[in-house]
Amino acid sequence: MQPIVSENILVNGHRVSFGVYGTGEPVVLIHGTPSSSLIWRNIVPRLTKAGYKVHLFDQLGYGVSERPWDPSVDTSMSAQVPILEALLEHWGIDTFHLVAHDIGGGIAQRFGVFHPQRLRSLTLIDVVSYDSYPSKRTKEQMEAGLQTLYDRPAEEHRAHFKDWLLSAVHDKQKFAESSLGTFVDYISGPIGQGSLFQHQVRHYDPVHTMEIADRLGQLGNVPVKLIWGANDAWQVVDWAHKLKQAIPGSDLEIIDDCGHFSLEDQPEKIADALVPFLDRCEI
Repeated sequence: MQPIVSENILVNGHRVSFGVYGTGEPVVLIHGTPSSSLIWRNIVPRLTKAGYKVHLFDQLGYGVSERPWDPSVDTSMSAQVPILEALLEHWGIDTFHLVAHDIGGGIAQRFGVFHPQRLRSLTLIDVVSYDSYPSKRTKEQMEAGLQTLYDRPAEEHRAHFKDWLLSAVHDKQKFAESSLGTFVDYISGPIGQGSLFQHQVRHYDPVHTMEIADRLGQLGNVPVKLIWGANDAWQVVDWAHKLKQAIPGSDLEIIDDCGHFSLEDQPEKIADALVPFLDRCEI
């Protein structure tokens, strides 16, 4: 499956791939882990048809963006915020609608707390928050040491993470027949396997969201929509309710037959929830 980002920009000397689609009011989409901007492929056409100009990118260390070899390069949620800011400057965007999934939601929460005046609205889809991550299974792997994971035989690595990714969806056959192979390819092989742990897994640290947890109420100063898969096994629905309680005025919509990778399971229903919300925020 081909990427949907094909342009590139250097941010602090590192290449970040991005794409821009459509015309109209600006919307920025942020993906999570272990995925890429590809996860938005079925949402972008609905947004452009509705009259929005869509901006999206592969986070540094993900997808087709650069995977820095230097371990001192920070690709955590906190470090991705200034990369987002650099992209906004490049795109010439002042205020915009921000839509985020998974750890992209951690980036979005931080951006919203620190720069609320720039948001026209905020949509959080099956996002991390508080200390909702990493999962027990991932913690156990991390405790074994990242070098052990780096050195795992390639085929064993691929099989393990194929199974892990399948646990993120409700409709496993649909996912297997579409983008699963591409997502596995991004985190496997001579570059992808080590990069997964260096740029993604080692930053599964709730410090990035706990640092702003007591300020989430400030997000209520902008329209906030929460969209969640009813069958999300990675970020269970309890976290959605906790966020709704923390953010005054926020709206929560739960999608049936839908796992953590809700954008794979139910893209049409996600778009049906997202587009009318954005339209209302433009009034």
